[in-house]
Amino acid sequence: MELLVLGLFCVSLLLCLATGLSILYALVLGLLLFMLYGRHKGFAWKELLNMALAGVKTVQGILITFLLIGVMTALWRAAGTIPTIVTYASGLIRPSVFLLMTFLLCGAVSILTGTSLGTAATMGVICASMGTAMGASPLLTGGAVLSGAFFGDRCSPVSTSALLVAAVTKTDIYDNIRRMVKSALVPFLLTCAVYLALGLFLPRGGGVLDLEALFSRAFVLHPVTLLPAAAILVLAAFRVKVKAAMCASILTAVPICLFLQGIPPAEVLRAAVFGFVPQDPQVAAMVSGGGVLSMLRVSAIVCLSSSYSDLFDKTGLLDGAKHAAASLAAKTTPFAATLVSSILSGMLACNQTLAILLTHELCADVYADGSDMALDLEDTAVVTSPLIPWSIAVATPLTTVGAPIASVCAAFYLMLLPLWRLLLSLRRTKS
Repeated sequence: MELLVLGLFCVSLLLCLATGLSILYALVLGLLLFMLYGRHKGFAWKELLNMALAGVKTVQGILITFLLIGVMTALWRAAGTIPTIVTYASGLIRPSVFLLMTFLLCGAVSILTGTSLGTAATMGVICASMGTAMGASPLLTGGAVLSGAFFGDRCSPVSTSALLVAAVTKTDIYDNIRRMVKSALVPFLLTCAVYLALGLFLPRGGGVLDLEALFSRAFVLHPVTLLPAAAILVLAAFRVKVKAAMCASILTAVPICLFLQGIPPAEVLRAAVFGFVPQDPQVAAMVSGGGVLSMLRVSAIVCLSSSYSDLFDKTGLLDGAKHAAASLAAKTTPFAATLVSSILSGMLACNQTLAILLTHELCADVYADGSDMALDLEDTAVVTSPLIPWSIAVATPLTTVGAPIASVCAAFYLMLLPLWRLLLSLRRTKS
């Protein structure tokens, strides 16, 4: 019975992916399937509804944060913050260090914005355009963009995935980030070395996009536009609560929108809700996005996915899988069990959010310390999801930058990080 229920759920996920339908349809069907399984086990409908609501309550605190992220990223666009950052950063790109700088710049933008898709749609698109002009391989460029985009998605204080991991493990996001920086140091340096070495074989011809001329048509590019981003970095350094830091950044961006960019108050409010779209079509293709509405889909995915946790726990639907994960952890290491679980969860879930929640559900009993599990989730589920070709986490960013799906083979950071952690965990076990 358990295999039938899970099989139907997996089929619905794959059908949504194959037909282009929103994954929300599969998640709603999954909730219905799991509640029917609970009824089969003898639970009343009221009990099952309370189980689903209990799961949602575990992540309710981050839903407001998600909405603040939508407002903040829209106003960063409207204030010219993102265009200014991208313009200044693009001046550092040269053919010999193109792949390395693509990785580093996408990583920097993703740390500031906390979104892999937003990074791919801004810095990623620009790097891909420059790569085409320089004659770089789209496969390698796509891999560098993917590596950089998820570098910040993993360890940004305003990343939805990092906030989700902190919420489900009941840990402090700044403590998690401190540990993530340490665990990623060696893979990060190795990735830089690989991209630098590959860059030596790129052709030296081609031109460079004049982004300053392009963005100047729609924005006033001035150092003051960097203040909203600086507010996040400074307040994060002082461990100010994420919501407060984002509110400060938003309040900093509003006067810049009004007085420097000359945007009417009603348009600023509209951008905060619906997202910012410049009038210039060429600029809009690179900068549009953000807004409260842009976060509703991910909020719905998180709510539906989290509603499963108590249902899984009380009905015993995943008991067999949990036992297998615990057995693997006992024979190897907790990290190895989490890595295998994250890959299987990502292959079935087709998206990063559900992969994180499923991996947490399967492996939570293996850990005595929530901080250890938070770090292992960040170094497995968060970075393995964008390596699965049919996952939304990889298909959407690569489609945005016009790179082939085979670019996952060049996303070296996403492969080196879990491999490095696996080697360390096995080495400690042997010693």
